[in-house]
Amino acid sequence: MARFLAGAAACFLMITGAFLLWQGRAEQGAQLPAAPPPPPRIEARAPIAKAPAKAPEATAKSREEKRFGRADKNDDGLIQAEELLSPRRKSYAKLDKNGDGRLSFEEWAVTTIDKFNGADRDRSRTLTPREYATTAPKPVKKSCSC
Repeated sequence: MARFLAGAAACFLMITGAFLLWQGRAEQGAQLPAAPPPPPRIEARAPIAKAPAKAPEATAKSREEKRFGRADKNDDGLIQAEELLSPRRKSYAKLDKNGDGRLSFEEWAVTTIDKFNGADRDRSRTLTPREYATTAPKPVKKSCSC
């Protein structure tokens, strides 16, 4: 059966190719019409004299230099471990609910656990599809500045 279908498809392709070649031949002696004359030239008006706008000066700092500058809090040209860790201490302290300096899984996942407990209306410790639907993130409204 597969050979029959392959033969039929090949025959169809050959007939299609022959038809396209037959239709694609140009007629002998046929010429294209002459191109239309160009439109009359319009004289350009003199440009309005404006003061040339100066481009803003490019800063020499590259993206990596700017990133280094943000991390170097005391501007000594070196980044100490404390400078790199200090912004993270505040977020860690927010997660460390009991203040013991160690982060347990429950402390780390407090947002998810709170979201689960808030959605579990019947306190069955399981979420039905309707309860789970309440945990979906709110759609972000995109404001168009068109």
